Amino acid sequence: MGKTDVGVERFRLRSFVEALVAAGECDVVDGHVDLIDVAARLDGSRKAVWLRDAGGHELVGNVMGSRRRLAMALGASEDGLAHVVRARIERPIAPVRIDSADAPVHEVVRIGADASFLDLPVHVQHALDGAPYISASLDFAVFPETGWTNIGCRRIMLRSATTAGIDLNAPSDLRVLYADHVARGVILPVAYTVGSHPVDFLAGMASAPACDELALLGGLREAPVPIVKCKTNDVYVPADAEYVLEGYLDERGLVEPEGPYGEFLGYYGAMKRNPVFHLTAITARRDALFQTATISGRWLGRTETAQLASIMTESTVWSIVLQAVREPLAVYAPPATGGIYNVRLAMKQRYPGEARNAIAAMFASTANVKHAYVVDGDIDIFEDEQMDWAMATRFQADRDLVLASDFRAAALDPSLAGRRTGAKAGFDMTKPLDRSDAMEFAVPEPPVWQQRPAQSVADALAARPRTFVELMEVLGSRDGRDVVHALGELYAELRLQRTADGRYELKV
Repeated sequence: MGKTDVGVERFRLRSFVEALVAAGECDVVDGHVDLIDVAARLDGSRKAVWLRDAGGHELVGNVMGSRRRLAMALGASEDGLAHVVRARIERPIAPVRIDSADAPVHEVVRIGADASFLDLPVHVQHALDGAPYISASLDFAVFPETGWTNIGCRRIMLRSATTAGIDLNAPSDLRVLYADHVARGVILPVAYTVGSHPVDFLAGMASAPACDELALLGGLREAPVPIVKCKTNDVYVPADAEYVLEGYLDERGLVEPEGPYGEFLGYYGAMKRNPVFHLTAITARRDALFQTATISGRWLGRTETAQLASIMTESTVWSIVLQAVREPLAVYAPPATGGIYNVRLAMKQRYPGEARNAIAAMFASTANVKHAYVVDGDIDIFEDEQMDWAMATRFQADRDLVLASDFRAAALDPSLAGRRTGAKAGFDMTKPLDRSDAMEFAVPEPPVWQQRPAQSVADALAARPRTFVELMEVLGSRDGRDVVHALGELYAELRLQRTADGRYELKV
C-alpha cells in the first residue's frame, strides 16, 4: 500500500504546528537560540514555541500545553475532551503496514556508528537535571506472546552518544515486559518516536484493557496508523513520525543512575536506578522537526504533561462515575494540580447520598485522585470563581467532608514523606437535596420585564401575591417608582402585607 493511501501527512507534527501558528497558538522564533536557552523560552509560555534554529535544528515545544490545543488536535470542544477520548478508546482501528520506501520517517537513515544522540538538539530542561533529556518521546515495544505493541511515554537521559537512561521506575506494561526479559537474561528491542501528533501522546497515556495499542492509537486518530518496521529490530512504529530512535534495553535491569529530573508534579525527582538504552539507528524525515515537552516548574498548569494527564484523568474518572450515579454532567481535573490530584465533578442529584457515591467512585478509580469535589449542575466546574463560591456557601466541614486513609498513592508526591500510601478527601459541595429549591439557594439574576395586561396594583394583588417586578409588569412600568407610590397608598390604608418568600399580598 502506498503512503498516500493511508495519509502519512494528516497526523504529522509539523502540519499540526503550522495549524497552531495560523490559529495564534504558536510563537515562531527565527533567530538562533543556544540549547541552554531553550528551556527559558518555553518556561511558563502560554503558547507553543517553534524555534527555527535551536542548536542548528528546528525544534518545537509546548505543543500540548493548553486545553485548546488538545481540543484542536482531537477536533473536539474543550469541555468534551474526556468523552471523546473515552469513546474513541472503545473503538480501536487496526494499523496498516507500509513499505520502508513509502515511510516518510525512513527518508534519512543512520545505522550503527552513524547514529548519535549528539546529532539531535537535546537540551537541559531544568537547572538540576542530571543531563540533557529527550522529553517528548513515545516508546514502542512488543509482547512476544501476543505480538501486540505497547506504547508509553517516557523520558530519555543522555549518558553518551549512543547510550541513555530510561525512566522505568513507575508501574507500567513496559516495566512488566522488561522484567520478563531481564529474568530470561535477554535484551528488549524498543523504539522511540520523537516528534509526534498530540493524539499519539494520549495513546501513550491511555488506560484501556489489554490490546494492541497501535489499534488503540488508530481509534484515537479515527484512522488506521501507517506503521513501518524498524531498520535494526522487529518493532513497528508510526511511519509518519518526525524521528525514530531504534535500539534495545540491555538485560542488566535497573542498574543505571538516572536523574535528578524536574518531575510532572512541579518538583525534582531524586536519583533512581533505571535500564540502559543502547541506540542502534536513527531514522527521520528530511525536514524533521524535533520535539521537546514541557514537564515541570512553577507554571505547572501550562505544561504538556499536566494537560495530557488532565484529559486522561477525566476520561478514567468519567467511566467509573457512570457506574456510581445516574446523571453525572461534567468532569474536570485542573492541570495546575498536575492533572491528577484534584478532580471536580458536576452532577444532577436524584437521590440522597449520590454525591457520596460519586466521591467514593472517584477515590476508587485507577486515576490518582487525591481530592474529589462534587457540585450541582448549576456550577461551572471549569471556573475557579464558581468553585470557590460553592465551597464557601454549600460546604460545611463537619458535615460534608469525606476522609479516607491508606490508598495507593503516586510516590512522587512529596507530602507523603516517604510513605507508600496516602489519604484522600472528598468535598460534597452540593445543595441539600430536600432544600435545593429553597429561596436561600436561589441565585439572584437581573430582572426580566414582560408586558402584562394592564391593571391596578390592588387588582393584581387581589388575584394572587406578586413580586415587585411582576407588579411593574402589570402596571406597564419600566421605572418602578410608580409601583412604590401605589404600594405606599396600600400600606397607608393598612391593606398590604408580605409573604414569607417576599411577595406582596392584600390582607384578607
